[in-house]
Amino acid sequence: MLNDEELLRYSRQILMPEFDIAGQEKLKSARVLVVGAGGLGCPVALYLGAAGIGHLTLVDDDTVELANLQRQIAFDQTALGEAKAERLADRVRAINPGTSVTAVNQRVQGDELQRLVQDASLVLDCTDNFATRFALNRACVAAKVPLVSGAAIRGEGQLSVYDPRQPDSPCYHCLYEEEGSEDLSCSEAGVIGPLVGMIGAAQAMEAIKVISGVGEPLVGRLLILDAWKMRWREMKLAKDPGCPVCSSSE
Repeated sequence: MLNDEELLRYSRQILMPEFDIAGQEKLKSARVLVVGAGGLGCPVALYLGAAGIGHLTLVDDDTVELANLQRQIAFDQTALGEAKAERLADRVRAINPGTSVTAVNQRVQGDELQRLVQDASLVLDCTDNFATRFALNRACVAAKVPLVSGAAIRGEGQLSVYDPRQPDSPCYHCLYEEEGSEDLSCSEAGVIGPLVGMIGAAQAMEAIKVISGVGEPLVGRLLILDAWKMRWREMKLAKDPGCPVCSSSE
C-alpha cells in the first residue's frame, strides 16, 4: 500500500493508465540486484531508486578513480578513493529515502552470487568483463530470475533482456560463447561518457517494464547503438536448443 507521500512522489508514473498504482506497488515490492557500480550502474541505480524500487543491492569491489568522473555520474571529486558501491548507495538514499539500499563492496562469486540472485526479483548486469557476465547468466538461469544486460565501449552499446521464466527466451550464453570471448576495457579502448548514460537509462527502463508487467521488454531482441551516427539496430535472438546453460535447465 502506498502512503500519501509516495502517491505524490511517484504521481507522474501513477498518472499513466497502463502503469497506475498497481505498477508502482510492484516496484515497491521488488528486490533488484545491480552488479557493477560504474558507467552503467550509476544511471541504473539512480533511475531505479528514484522510480521507487523497494530494495536495491549494489555490488562492486572497486573504488572511485579520477578517470571515472568523465562518465560515472553518481560520483564527484570528493568520492575519490572511496568504495563505488557505498558511494552510489549514498546517492540513491539521498534521492529517495524510501528505497532501501545495500552496498556490497566486494567481488561476489560462487554460492554468494547465487544467493544474491535467488533473493532478487530481477538482476542488472552492469559489469565490464565476460567472466562475471557468464557467471551472472548461469546464476539467473538456475534461479529463473530475469537478467537485463547492457554493455558499452568506445561509441557502441548494446542491450537485451534474458528471462528464464519464459520457455522461448534465449540466455546470454546463446548469444556469446565463453570460449574465445575476450575482454576489452574502457581503459584500453576508451568510451564516450553519454553512451553509458544512454545504455544505463535503457537498462533501467527495461527493468521497470519487466517488474511492472507494462510494455514489451527486450526478450529475444538485441538492441545495438552506434552513438556516433545515432543509429539503433535490432537483432532477433533465438534460443539455442544446444545451449549448455539454458537448454539443460528445463
